[in-house]
Amino acid sequence: MKQSFAFDNVGYEGGLDSVCPPQTATSTISILGMTCQSCVRSIEGRISSLKGIVSIKISLEQGNATVKYMPSILSLPQVCRHIEDMGFEASVAEGKAASWPSRSSPGLEAVVRLRVEGMTCQSCVSSIEGKLGKLQGVARVRVSLSTQEAVITYQPYLIQPQDLRDHVNDMGFEAVIKNRVAPVSLGPIDIGRLQRTNPKMPLTSDNQNLNNSETLGHQGSHVVTLQLRVDGMHCQSCVLNIEENIGQLPGVQNVQVSLENRTAQVQYDPSCVTAGALQRAIEALPPGNFKVSLPAAAAGSETGNRFSACAAPAPAPRTPAPGRCDTVMLAIVGMTCASCVQSIEGLISQREGVQQISVSLAEGTAVVLYDPSIIGPEELRAAVEEMGFETSVLSENGYSNHVGNHSAGNSSAHTTAGVPVSVQEGAPHTEGLPGNHSPGRPSRSPPASTSVTAQKCFLQITGMTCASCVSNIERKLQKEAGVVSVLVALMAGKAEVKYHPDVIQPLEIAQLIQDLGFEATVLEDYAGSEGDLELIITGMTCASCVHNIESKLTRMAGITYASVALATSKAHVKFDPEIIGPRDIVKVIEEIGFHASPAQRNPSAHHLDHKVEIKQWKKSFLCSLVFGIPVMGLMIYMLVPSSTPHESMVLDHNVIPGLSILNLIFFILCTFVQLLGGWYFYVQAYRSLRHRAANMDVLIVLATSIAYTYSLVILVVAVAERAERSPVTFFDTPPMLFVFIALGRWLEHIAKSKTSEALAKLMSLQATEATVVTLGEDNLILREEQVPMELVQRGDVIKVVPGGKFPVDGKVLEGNTMADESLITGEAMPVTKKPGSTVIAGSMNAHGSVLVTATHVGNDTTLAQIVKLVEEAQMSKAPIQQLADRFSGYFVPFIIIISTLTLVVWIIIGFIDFGVVQKYFPTPNKHISEAEVIIRFAFQTSITVLCIACPCSLGLATPTAVMVGTGVAAQNGILIKGGKPLEMAHKIKTVMFDKTGTITHGVPKVMRVLLLVDVATLPLRKVLAVVGTAEASSEHPLGVAVTKYCKEELGTETLGYCTDFQAVPGCGIGCKVSSVEGILAPGERQRSKQAAPPGTVGGVPEETDETPQTFSVLIGNREWMRRNGLTISSDISDAMADHEMKGQTAILVAIDGVLCGMIAIADAVKQEAALAVHTLKSMGVDVVLITGDNRKTARAIATQVGINKVFAEVLPSHKVAKVQELQNEGKKVAMVGDGVNDSPALARADVGIAIGTGTDVAIEAADVVLIRNDLLDVVASIHLSKRTVWRIRLNLVLALIYNLVGIPIAAGVFMPIGVVLQPWMGSAAMAASSVSVVLSSLQLKCYKKPDLERYEAQAQGRMKPLTASQVSVHIGMDDRRWDSPQATPWDQVSRVSQVSLSSLKSDKLSRHSAAADDGGDTWSLLLNDRDEEQCI
Repeated sequence: MKQSFAFDNVGYEGGLDSVCPPQTATSTISILGMTCQSCVRSIEGRISSLKGIVSIKISLEQGNATVKYMPSILSLPQVCRHIEDMGFEASVAEGKAASWPSRSSPGLEAVVRLRVEGMTCQSCVSSIEGKLGKLQGVARVRVSLSTQEAVITYQPYLIQPQDLRDHVNDMGFEAVIKNRVAPVSLGPIDIGRLQRTNPKMPLTSDNQNLNNSETLGHQGSHVVTLQLRVDGMHCQSCVLNIEENIGQLPGVQNVQVSLENRTAQVQYDPSCVTAGALQRAIEALPPGNFKVSLPAAAAGSETGNRFSACAAPAPAPRTPAPGRCDTVMLAIVGMTCASCVQSIEGLISQREGVQQISVSLAEGTAVVLYDPSIIGPEELRAAVEEMGFETSVLSENGYSNHVGNHSAGNSSAHTTAGVPVSVQEGAPHTEGLPGNHSPGRPSRSPPASTSVTAQKCFLQITGMTCASCVSNIERKLQKEAGVVSVLVALMAGKAEVKYHPDVIQPLEIAQLIQDLGFEATVLEDYAGSEGDLELIITGMTCASCVHNIESKLTRMAGITYASVALATSKAHVKFDPEIIGPRDIVKVIEEIGFHASPAQRNPSAHHLDHKVEIKQWKKSFLCSLVFGIPVMGLMIYMLVPSSTPHESMVLDHNVIPGLSILNLIFFILCTFVQLLGGWYFYVQAYRSLRHRAANMDVLIVLATSIAYTYSLVILVVAVAERAERSPVTFFDTPPMLFVFIALGRWLEHIAKSKTSEALAKLMSLQATEATVVTLGEDNLILREEQVPMELVQRGDVIKVVPGGKFPVDGKVLEGNTMADESLITGEAMPVTKKPGSTVIAGSMNAHGSVLVTATHVGNDTTLAQIVKLVEEAQMSKAPIQQLADRFSGYFVPFIIIISTLTLVVWIIIGFIDFGVVQKYFPTPNKHISEAEVIIRFAFQTSITVLCIACPCSLGLATPTAVMVGTGVAAQNGILIKGGKPLEMAHKIKTVMFDKTGTITHGVPKVMRVLLLVDVATLPLRKVLAVVGTAEASSEHPLGVAVTKYCKEELGTETLGYCTDFQAVPGCGIGCKVSSVEGILAPGERQRSKQAAPPGTVGGVPEETDETPQTFSVLIGNREWMRRNGLTISSDISDAMADHEMKGQTAILVAIDGVLCGMIAIADAVKQEAALAVHTLKSMGVDVVLITGDNRKTARAIATQVGINKVFAEVLPSHKVAKVQELQNEGKKVAMVGDGVNDSPALARADVGIAIGTGTDVAIEAADVVLIRNDLLDVVASIHLSKRTVWRIRLNLVLALIYNLVGIPIAAGVFMPIGVVLQPWMGSAAMAASSVSVVLSSLQLKCYKKPDLERYEAQAQGRMKPLTASQVSVHIGMDDRRWDSPQATPWDQVSRVSQVSLSSLKSDKLSRHSAAADDGGDTWSLLLNDRDEEQCI
């Protein structure tokens, strides 16, 4: 046979115009037994998969099938037999004999699927179908608006998928080739050739004897080995797919594909097939996402060797002219972000003659590998300059690896004795020359044959601020030879890299990350996040079951530890999540015959939970109260003087000699209080003394114990001595103290317990179940199952429905949506998500259904990291030592020393002069010796000193002031949790404010409406009515803001009717609006003359009654207007840029095809924000703004409110670190925030202040809550704290005065002048001091919060807004200042602000990403660099 091969694969592009189409025939087959469409589909599916079938169309009504087939491969009776095998009766239809085999071109058809973005209505669909349907070579077109896809059947030798894509793009839509549906199919001539070269292959045609005796003969052919780089392989099935299909191609002797090295080694005969044909064949294989790179030499040979299908016979191959590859290094100025890099690489790589391009953002260079016969360095430089970057040629370097021709003596060896000798052909693999290495650097390509196991290393990365940083690092590393996989966790700041140790080392990987501008260190001893699973297993009966499960689990690959407890029915398993997942473990246990489920972890059962303490102090307080109230009553009774001075009171009568009724009641009540109410005080005091510290508890225990013991002892002695009068006791001390202090402790612990509620609230943000799906070909969902969160594994594909929570961190596999990521960014604006975008666990999915591949599960998710941050912050928070505790530290030793001194002094005095003692201590019993009298007297005075010094008033000084202070604060709209934050607030030296929802309102608001047409033609009120009606159907926060504004301005709640509404994520909305005339009633029209909104142009003229009109409305960004054929003048663009510079979002309005308005929307700053900042500064407090938003918006807000220092683009972990940094400098820090992302910092700060309208998590994590959402309350809380602390100090002084007077009297200092401590004095003085302390605290009730007028009067004439240069902006944790450079007018136009509102509402940046951009896009948090392209 003298024919050359025909190669009819979809991806084959070059030289197809000369293909000789094979013969096809069309026939009809009668089929009996079909009952439904399912039968039709199954027959079509089975028959169309047969080799030699071009197409089959079955009609259920007529009971026949029209088959187009190739008679050289397959006969009609064979087709009938296949149908009969399926259980139907089939025969060739009579009278419809097979038509004569024709050489018609439609026999070769392929299908391509395009993703088309930008379609908004059925009209777009029809225009695309109409345009493509007219093209030569297009057989059928079907466009779907709902899936945004076009499926096109075309003839590959007339038109290519790229041409179809370009045609769609020319119409103003964005088209991407999704996949080519048709797999590689081989023509009859190929099959024949294949059968001759590979006789082992079974034959499918009837002509089994056809030429199978002929062989090509190896004498004239030579075999060449080619190594290709294949990206896009995911699993072993991809490997088999390539090996099976490419192995069938003519001339291919052997194919070896390595998944780890991402290479394919092909041995082929260059006289039968070219390297380029192999490349295109692999790329055309389903699912269509393989990317093949040729070695430079092979690529060069392609340019001169386009293989012709009807050319000369095989043994005489053409010798192409030798090719040459050169490299050039270009210096590029003006790149600001990864988006610039992508756009340069994307555009230049499409130029003819460019083999490869690698751009380095860090170094500002590009290395281009090109064919000098097609394109030159100057043309490349000019091409980059056209994109808006300054470019110059740095160096040229010819590779000069001239590609030899394919003759026997050159690049291949003759086969000897029929055995092919393989010679490696082509240059070494030069994929992805990084810009930071010299062009001549030898490439590292892993050898295909060696199967080295990949190793894993972990790196700590600092400096990442957003998802764009993550994707930059992942993309850079994945391009490197030897790197198998990369997984970067933003919040944890860790990267997990799998690599081939013989090709690349961890330190080199760290260096590559450092080249991108991040700090990276290799974690030597880090074992990675080992999976830890606790299961409840039911069905176990004996130790044998336990052994059975344990042995089965430990034998499994990936399980490092397994322990099963029969008593608790629990299993604890540790495993490597790379190898095995929790679901697999459960499955294994269930296969043995037991039932396993994950053990529920209770988020509220937490070590920070104060339930035990709350219970203890509550019990202590209630016991003390029950027995303490009668004691207090009796104390008051004692203070009331009797009618006759010398008459003793009823309760003073003795029950038995020495024991009065009063003392008996006191003893009974006090004993209960001492044992029940005081138990926990004794426990606390013991702990304190064990740590050699004397705190308030020690003082209280000392006082109560001595008072009780002393009272008991003197009572027993009096009874024993049968004294006439019962002695004065101090039984009333313990109940009084315990009641007040236990109440204070109880309330304090209730406030503390709220901290653990913050964690429970955080946990509740996590989804409890995930919908895990199993995907078939082309991402079709085969099966769905609900899986508990604990059993979700890395790599699972999860379906997230509109309104659902993303259960894990992952990447979007399919679908488009918007996500509310405020839990990490603090920004309320939804972020656009499309395939490849990163999603965060706990964030809300807005309106699109998406499939997500899980990358981080369990404790590795972002939400788990935030929980961990809050937990660590609460545990590491330095305890505030309360004033009373500090005071007690000095007071306890002082009192003990004075008491001991009194004892010693009186013993000495007694022995020197017994008369003094006898005078003041007459003993009724004459039988007691002198020494005993002296010692009894000395002990009594020293104990009296201790009892008088009883810290009853000291104990009350703090709790009463705190109780009153917190009560007053609550009345003024400030909720303070316990005494510690109240005592700490006055020491605050730095206040850190979050931006969104704290300094600003957190919701978008219309700032300005600019009319762009004459008011006579289109009055402002009509524009507002139309726009309000259109946006009323939108769920987007910007749409809600516009509708609200329009309703307010028009003074109405009802709007017109909206039909054909469509929202396009990242662009805007389009719809038809009618019935707005009712809103514009004449009565309202009069009012509107005066009520023109701020920034509007012109007045509102009288309107004439019009017939009901329908308006076609478009509202969106520049890109949306351009897509709909509207041009935007430079004036409008400048106006928009001005607003964007201020951190606002500008959107355009077009009515009936005319651009008629611009609306500026922003998250408005709260009215009182600037005043609050100024007042804090005037109090000597440093004010800092810390936000997850981009630096441009942060700077704009800071200038408005007067904050000089700004930290922008920070993660929740950065906020905590910044608080800690300031605390380490010795400053007391307050953090004011409202979001989940602020909660770790609120918990870590000395005083965390949450906004009352913020999230539950923030409110629970904070110490102070501003109920009224007023920032001046931050000032008020500091002011109140100062007042309270002053009051506490005054209370302590009052208590001390009593002690300073009472102690010397009790010690007997004033005995010589006749002042002796009378029995009633102790109790009276103690009661008086307690009452004075309580009254002093109650005076706090008179506190009045300073009002707005007072603050304004103080700030009169001093408040000035800052200029941009006065604000220093820092990025993330970086302390370097980022000042915005001077921008050219062009930059201002092309600048794009991605403010809090516009993390997705700004325009698509043109390729002219100019140098001076402040980098809003790059830094906008959680925007992938791919997401940046699609922004409103």
